[in-house]
Amino acid sequence: MSRRSGILEFAVLGLLRESPMHGYELRKRLNTSLGIFRAFSYGTLYPCLKTLVANGWLIEEPGSVPALPPAAGRGVAPASSLAGRRAKIVYRLTAEGKEHFEELLSHTGPDSWEDEHFAARFAFFGQTEREVRMRVLEGRRSRLEERLEKMRASLARTRERLDDYTLELQRHGMESVEREVRWLNELIESERSGRDQRRSSPESSNQHHTSGDTDGLPRHRDENSRPDPSDDTK
Repeated sequence: MSRRSGILEFAVLGLLRESPMHGYELRKRLNTSLGIFRAFSYGTLYPCLKTLVANGWLIEEPGSVPALPPAAGRGVAPASSLAGRRAKIVYRLTAEGKEHFEELLSHTGPDSWEDEHFAARFAFFGQTEREVRMRVLEGRRSRLEERLEKMRASLARTRERLDDYTLELQRHGMESVEREVRWLNELIESERSGRDQRRSSPESSNQHHTSGDTDGLPRHRDENSRPDPSDDTK
């Protein structure tokens, strides 16, 4: 499995863990919720779905048949309209698929720190254990700090040979990495603060913990920013 197809399968399983969907809904959620998939087409999504079904992680169910437009109800609908009213296939996560997705959520290897995979992992942090979130965030920060050091060293070696525009482009790239490192520092500190507060709370031992514990998010961030799956039923 290629890295890119693996990221797509991970995202599909994660979205279907929230709610069953048909292919159009899935593609819409991948485009809107996970921007890294904006370039994906139906030609990429459906082979992925078929693979997940073959692996036993998804099942296909018939959905509801779309209603006829008002004009069609006054007479016999043309053959083209009837053909277009075939029920859409709905994809549902199986128990095995849920177990597989939770196993993927627990992975904290180098792949989870790379650019595209990190974006997909971060999108499902609400379903991820706090300790796993910390390892992924710290791994990502370490990777970016290494990248930043290489960029600075390269710029120092080549500065005299670069024209003003190329030099500005290099600086822009460095500033983007520096901003993400600062953002990661903020997230890591918030995760640590949330963990320490929970440990010190006398009521923490009586609370039921789920994998979606998001107490570590910075207070200024909206914890309910994830789109509701019901918004994509059109």
